[in-house]
Amino acid sequence: MKNLILAIFALLTLAAAAQAALKGEEVSYAAGDTQLKGYLVVNENLEGKRPGVLVVHEWWGLNTYARERARMLAELGYTALAVDMYGDGKTAEHPSEAGQFATAVRKNLPVAKERFAAALDMLKQQPSVNPDQIAAIGYCFGGAVVLEMARAGLDLRGVASFHGSLTTENPARPNTIKGRILVLNGAEDPMITAEDIAAFKAEMDAVGVDYRFINYPGATHSFTSPAANELGKKFDLPLAYNAEADAASWRALQDFFQEIFR
Repeated sequence: MKNLILAIFALLTLAAAAQAALKGEEVSYAAGDTQLKGYLVVNENLEGKRPGVLVVHEWWGLNTYARERARMLAELGYTALAVDMYGDGKTAEHPSEAGQFATAVRKNLPVAKERFAAALDMLKQQPSVNPDQIAAIGYCFGGAVVLEMARAGLDLRGVASFHGSLTTENPARPNTIKGRILVLNGAEDPMITAEDIAAFKAEMDAVGVDYRFINYPGATHSFTSPAANELGKKFDLPLAYNAEADAASWRALQDFFQEIFR
């Protein structure tokens, strides 16, 4: 029994040390006249430069969910920056407000690009980051954003979209997308139609982009977010957490990073 207690204590100590090695801090940066507030996480147990990852929030804004995903990436060894696409760290409490914030960004590609590029520049400047090894991931609204940034030709090794919109008013042009693309989609998501999927695949095929599209059976919108069930019921939205699809998509992301950061 004594040995078992010591073993458990040792495991808890190691877990605490690993957690303590993650340094998360609120950071400020600017795009034009807009002040942006992000969340940077570094694993201080690691030395030298490593890949960096931008995390783009859902339409609710840069809340605790995006921050937690940044911390999960730092646990894997990446330096992660959860970005602010709305400005001044704004978050929404109601879908109508979230929709207004998201639409304002999605309908103004130059503004979206400027804000994303400001975060990209900041991440590249971090002492722990290899500026030639940057990727971006996004959730829902954020998934659509990272796909748009890839289409716009930003310097990214790859982008991964989790249950994000696939439609665009700015289709990819030949030789513009610089990295690879991973799309992780809920097969039962009513917000992503079969026509949307077909059009996206045709768009990528037409320009010869290296992409992978994964459909998770039984998963609907926001399948990676543990808060989705409560929010779906509260606002009568087709949102639901799917633990199996969440875990599988996170494994797919890790495999994707292993490939693009070789």
